[in-house]
Amino acid sequence: MTFALSAASRAQLIGVHPRLTSVVERAIVLTTQDFAVHDGVRNQAEQAALVAAGVSRTMDSRHKVQADGYGHAVDLVPFIAGRLRWDWQGCYRVAVAVRSAAIEAGLALTWGG
Repeated sequence: MTFALSAASRAQLIGVHPRLTSVVERAIVLTTQDFAVHDGVRNQAEQAALVAAGVSRTMDSRHKVQADGYGHAVDLVPFIAGRLRWDWQGCYRVAVAVRSAAIEAGLALTWGG
């Protein structure tokens, strides 16, 4: 089965580094697990709220716009049984597709999961 990014996922990729965006776009084609882009670029207030809620551990997130003008992180969430679920097995399947897409692109990535 082939999956595609939704309009909402594509909107989350606005401001994300083009090379990372292309990896995500390739990963959705390679994956065996449908997923959505849950979070792309975050501003200072959004990151602070996530740190306060215990969802993120740092204010120095790669989701924030970096010196080159782009965000360098995305949160990809498996789409299971009609909804987004933070399911580890689904996350691992998405990670395999992202790793494959990154290798194809010659891009080294760090998984923050």
